[in-house]
Amino acid sequence: QTVLAVFLYRGMPLLFLTTGGDRSIEILWFINFITQYRKMAVSVLSVRLPVCPSISTSIYLSITPSLSSNQVSDDRKTYFVKIHAPWEVLATYADVLKIKVPFKENDIPYCFFIQDIPMDWLFTPFRLPDHVMNPEPDYFTSPFNKGKIDFFLIDDKETFFPPSVRNRIVYYILARCPYHKTDREDKKGIKRLLNNGTYGSAFPLHDSRYWKPSRDSNSESERFNLYKHWAQFFSFFKEQPLNLIRKYYGEKIGIYFAWLGFYTEMLFFAAVVGLICFLYGLFTFDDNVWSKEICSEEIGGNIIMCPLCDKKCGYWKLNSTCNSSWQSHMFDNVGTVFFAIFMGIWVTLFLEFWKRRQARLEYEWDLVDFEEEQQQLQLRPEYETKCTSRRLNRVTQMEPYLPVTSQCARTFLSGATVIFWISLIIACIIGVIAYRLAVYAAFASIMKDSPTNNIHMVGSLITPQLATSVTASCINFVIIMILNLMYERVAIWITDMEIPKTHLEYENKLTVKMFLFQFVNYYSSCFYVAFFKGKFVGHPGDYIYMFGWSKLRNEECDPGGCLIELTTQLVIVMSGKQVWGNVQEALVPWVMNRWGSRKARSHPESRYSRWEQDHDLQNFGHLGLFYEYLEMVIQFGFITLFVASFPLAPLLALLNNIIEVRVDAWKFTTQFRRPVASKAHSIGAWQEILNGVAVLSVVTNAFIVAFTSDMIPRLVYMYAYSNDLSMKGYINNSLSVFNISGFSEDNRPDDGESPGWFNSSVITTCRYRDYRYPSGHEKEYSHTMQFWHILAAKLAFIIIMEHVAFMVKFFVAWMIPDVPSEVKARIKRERYLIQEYLHNYEVFFPER
Repeated sequence: QTVLAVFLYRGMPLLFLTTGGDRSIEILWFINFITQYRKMAVSVLSVRLPVCPSISTSIYLSITPSLSSNQVSDDRKTYFVKIHAPWEVLATYADVLKIKVPFKENDIPYCFFIQDIPMDWLFTPFRLPDHVMNPEPDYFTSPFNKGKIDFFLIDDKETFFPPSVRNRIVYYILARCPYHKTDREDKKGIKRLLNNGTYGSAFPLHDSRYWKPSRDSNSESERFNLYKHWAQFFSFFKEQPLNLIRKYYGEKIGIYFAWLGFYTEMLFFAAVVGLICFLYGLFTFDDNVWSKEICSEEIGGNIIMCPLCDKKCGYWKLNSTCNSSWQSHMFDNVGTVFFAIFMGIWVTLFLEFWKRRQARLEYEWDLVDFEEEQQQLQLRPEYETKCTSRRLNRVTQMEPYLPVTSQCARTFLSGATVIFWISLIIACIIGVIAYRLAVYAAFASIMKDSPTNNIHMVGSLITPQLATSVTASCINFVIIMILNLMYERVAIWITDMEIPKTHLEYENKLTVKMFLFQFVNYYSSCFYVAFFKGKFVGHPGDYIYMFGWSKLRNEECDPGGCLIELTTQLVIVMSGKQVWGNVQEALVPWVMNRWGSRKARSHPESRYSRWEQDHDLQNFGHLGLFYEYLEMVIQFGFITLFVASFPLAPLLALLNNIIEVRVDAWKFTTQFRRPVASKAHSIGAWQEILNGVAVLSVVTNAFIVAFTSDMIPRLVYMYAYSNDLSMKGYINNSLSVFNISGFSEDNRPDDGESPGWFNSSVITTCRYRDYRYPSGHEKEYSHTMQFWHILAAKLAFIIIMEHVAFMVKFFVAWMIPDVPSEVKARIKRERYLIQEYLHNYEVFFPER
């Protein structure tokens, strides 16, 4: 087994390399070295090994099994190379990487730009103590220059560079260190050695155990502090120590937790408004005139409804949907329109305020002038290995490249694969729809005599519609999870097949594929219920069937509307995904770690060293944050795209994210190896995806209110067709009449399927949900003028709502600058001081 790890000790980076054999001739010098010294009967041997010209190294070989007291490897086959980067190396590469370091204390009064927060004492319980947050003095910073050491504020060289910077410098050297040179090519970098199997893994070590601080008082114990004050679940109401996270894990992970925390904070306001809208629907039952009419024996009890399916469904009374009508009112009321408009404004405020918060972090974390050009120019090892052709690059000189023909073929195959899998998802959704159509008839036949009424408490609430919707949603969720697991591997495979040139290009291509698939996978069933179910059903005597030729009749909406079914679908898929995601994130790494270290844990601590403990942890790959962002962005889609149907969605998301923050923190500090620190000045491509979802959410919510909700038909009836501007008579007005004699043999219920109270000789008509002329009219069964009035009102509402929402969105975005004024002032002041101080430094200290 071959392992590479970084171990931070006394403020300096130590690197451990372990190897177990001759797996690659590319490091023949290393294999020969181990073979030579393996014959020596010593327990631990320390020698010099020129791994890289700028780093001094030592190698520790575990050779004699009997000398277990000094053994540094539990399996007695692992060998560790300690790489020490002294101050000179750190200073040199800090200069190369243009790492910003302090050169002067900030002289801009903080209170000049930011006033004291009113009632600041109320936020005290949510803050962490100063000894945990460890606030540092506010400095102006400048790119490090090794030739101007006196220009910077250096108190202690051993602690001058924070752990994440030291971590990044050491890995930067290893990523570019040559190990094999020939006339034709120059092989370099630990990443390439990892990909060809020479080394098994490469990771920095944690600075201490998470459950107790380091025994050495001079050693840092930031992992212990993070676990104690951040990763504990009972600290869920406390702020996150973002500066400590950034110092320990680097800016890229720090930005993620800053975004997740800010997103959770903003969800609080959406959750409160959504809860108020839900309570409004709950407490306005008495004003729900149409539900009273449905439940009334005089009105709903005397309205005979047409069968909802062929053969197996009988005639039914409207008052049998009394409970679903009351349930629908909780989500389909005036508050629905208000909340849809509010969420359009909320999502704009969230994105704009995040840009401001991100700008503050960019300044505070010295990321203002950070450029990703180096990451863009650095080729992936897989690209170098698979691309045998060479060409001249004006920037990097000779480099490998992929021929255009091969690139086009790979892109075509990748696109075809993506289309195939999206088609597979759509086919599965169609299968679920067919299940709904087939099973509804079975449920309706079984439950025609209401046998579920004997079930305690909830029996009376179970209807064929509800049973069909719940079972179909559960099946759909299972299919989503299965396809999700399969496509993750497929997306990575086809992205690897395209051979992206850089890591940034790789992540962007994978992001597009995964989000596109997840979007279709998670949202397609909700789109079906919201925009297709009940919209293409025809009318009695002329029903529309699935695919036109099948015997599966398209679904109709409940008289209470399809909104309650969309709510059911959303609750099951969204809640199921969140619960499954948290369990998977917490349980799977824990089980794998316990299983992987089961033998080593029985040994004393002297034989189960800290670097071996970290090696037994799960590897946090370069796509680790990708899955974290993807999970949250999919959740963001649920609470914005379909929030008009379920105002409690932000509350569920808030509760999930409170747990998510601590689960991720616990996972990072206890279950995963320490990732290699990397810089990032933003959340990257996810920002544009969030913007796209925000724009789409305005459209989807407008259509949900217009076509899925019954809000517009009710308003049209009240203001255009009601005699006293009330909702009395709305139910009778919204139902059309059909002559039972017009049913064909294929549509008429079988004998025994209709309830006992139905008498065909007395009852000659049935009602159905639509606006059509009755039998005998000159425009028999064609749409009435009221239908076109309602359609015009729906389209007008969509146009008005979209224009209002977009106008508010653009106005808010214009009013709120992306970069706060105080940050702009500090940046200008810092650049001015750098120029002034450097000028004075060169004038007065030219010899330096």
